[in-house]
Amino acid sequence: MPENHMAPQFFTTAPGQPRLAYFSRAGLRGPGLFWLGGYRSDMRGSKATFVDAFAAEQDRSCLRFDYSGHGESEGAFEDGTIGLWAEQATTIFRALTEGPQVVIGSSMGGWIALLLARALAKLGEADRLAGMVLIAPAPDFSEELVLPNLPEKVRETLARDGVWRDDQNIFTQEFFDDGRRQSVLGGALRTWCPVRILQGMRDDAVPWRHALKLLEHLAADPATLTLIRDGDHRLSRPEDLDLLRGALMQIPSPQ
Repeated sequence: MPENHMAPQFFTTAPGQPRLAYFSRAGLRGPGLFWLGGYRSDMRGSKATFVDAFAAEQDRSCLRFDYSGHGESEGAFEDGTIGLWAEQATTIFRALTEGPQVVIGSSMGGWIALLLARALAKLGEADRLAGMVLIAPAPDFSEELVLPNLPEKVRETLARDGVWRDDQNIFTQEFFDDGRRQSVLGGALRTWCPVRILQGMRDDAVPWRHALKLLEHLAADPATLTLIRDGDHRLSRPEDLDLLRGALMQIPSPQ
């Protein structure tokens, strides 16, 4: 059955919380793959489905889901924050995956992946991460990339009303306040696993120097950065997906 006709399963992180839509693929080989999408994206996107197809080809498990307010999950988008979505990712990761996993985070999903690593380390479960592949990662993007470029009128509206919206965007003051609390670039950063970063140099959403800054903060982890000279933010062209395949193949299976 074509994927666009497949119905997702649903998971609730806690009573009274929105139901989160997900797809889960079983596999006999490890490590499994765990997909984390970007801001306002969903688990049926081209990179997410590529990762799932790669898992099928390799007979590996794969789990992808939509954060609350995204895709087919319940909840209002404006109620979401980085901390909430990271908490959802951690809960689903621990509840619905087994054994070591390679986490693939795209754009905002890269930030969520780093917060997932932090949460697992605090729980004594850092060994659940076999590796990370981060595609145009956007850690701390609310404070470093979005807020500095907001017009003064938007800032005033946020301060007065707590929310600002137009035909394409919606921001809340809580989103920015929480983003500061979830910052990962303020000091040394650990994932406790190999990290592969793919970054386009024609990315108009996340400058390639932001990926370089992340690499500098990952000084204690085995991390590499691949810059794609003509790559944009999506990195969804066939040649980009070939690089993603290569990055996934580079991460060794845990002994």
